[in-house]
Amino acid sequence: MGKLAQKRLIRKLELELFLSQIESQPSPEASLEQYTVSEAVAARMLYLAAYTNDDIIGKTILDLGCGTGRLALAASFLGAQSVVGVDIDKTAIIVAAENSEKAGFKINVQWVIGDVSAVAGSFDTVLQNPPFGVQKRAADRKFLEKALEVGNVVYSLHNHPRTDKQLVKRLKSNSTGMLQVVPSPFIDKFVERHHGVVKAVYAMPMTIPRMFDFHIKMKHDFIVDLYVIKKS
Repeated sequence: MGKLAQKRLIRKLELELFLSQIESQPSPEASLEQYTVSEAVAARMLYLAAYTNDDIIGKTILDLGCGTGRLALAASFLGAQSVVGVDIDKTAIIVAAENSEKAGFKINVQWVIGDVSAVAGSFDTVLQNPPFGVQKRAADRKFLEKALEVGNVVYSLHNHPRTDKQLVKRLKSNSTGMLQVVPSPFIDKFVERHHGVVKAVYAMPMTIPRMFDFHIKMKHDFIVDLYVIKKS
């Protein structure tokens, strides 16, 4: 199935449909900030990586904090050479393996239960939707640090640093659903200290449903930033 994907351009709607069929975490933990990335955001992220930047097809991919495998399996669907998904949550990895079997990706996708700090090796591309640090301050730092250690290029999602009503309006009127923005000064400096360069940042709207008791709304709309980072 992965080899077939390399022979043709997969439409974004087709990719979103594939993503929607991947089961999410059945018992998410607030402390781990286990929020599933939306189909729309994941599709834009992967489409950019695969077809604009040529960082997916035929490449070795690592998904750090893979959850139930949404980004990892979509990368395989798009034609990655091999994919490794790593998550500390055993339940998430079990569901990821089930999703992998249902999707027909059992040969070129591997799942690992463990902390991201234990990852070693070298990968062409790292994909990640790390904790934003809402529950545990700076929780995303070790993900960025490890991604830059083992990957040549990194696609990493982070919370937009501030409420920006003008940006929300511009995103709503933009047909692509994403706009290039300046990086957070903190993330920019952190990446530079760890031998990386932020090549681009794209803001996208994202919605997550009510998942935990402390959520007071049925859904939460916010802006997420996709960082494209190259190892310097």
